[in-house]
Amino acid sequence: MPTSPEDDRLLDAERDIRARLGDQPLDFDSLHAISNIYRAATAVRRRAEREVLAEHSLSWGGFTILWVLWVWGEMETARLAAECDTAKGTLTGMVSTLERQGLVARERVESDRRRVTVALTPAGLALITDLFPAFNDYEAEMAAGLTRAEKNELARLLRVVTRNAGESPDATATTAAESPEPRR
Repeated sequence: MPTSPEDDRLLDAERDIRARLGDQPLDFDSLHAISNIYRAATAVRRRAEREVLAEHSLSWGGFTILWVLWVWGEMETARLAAECDTAKGTLTGMVSTLERQGLVARERVESDRRRVTVALTPAGLALITDLFPAFNDYEAEMAAGLTRAEKNELARLLRVVTRNAGESPDATATTAAESPEPRR
């Protein structure tokens, strides 16, 4: 596959890292793999916010909240924070923004007034229903150049890395037993 100037720049960065740290007993293959996960995730997120979400006044986090509620329905804030992979305090601010936009509504749980559920409003449902096909087109654009088999293999490999990260002793993500549905 031909390389692009961006590929060359990233390969230059990897060579620079080896030149600087090459005398140390490091696992450079793992370093490059994980570094490229960060680079890819950041690039995809920034571009999505700029090209797909901005016209709807949504951040990546706001979109994720709408998407999770669309797929799994109303849920308590603790579970929503876990499904969106964000701290509960951070989620509170994002939900407040979405609530001001009329896209979600919060409601206290009658049996325990400390607990709060979040649900899509009709406007939130309409937005995510209309927006998601465009977001999925964006996802397809980001995966362009990969065959179907390569997309499936990439997804499988990233699930391995995600599982490895989730199994660390200090991981804060919920376990499969706590949250049986897959995350976005």
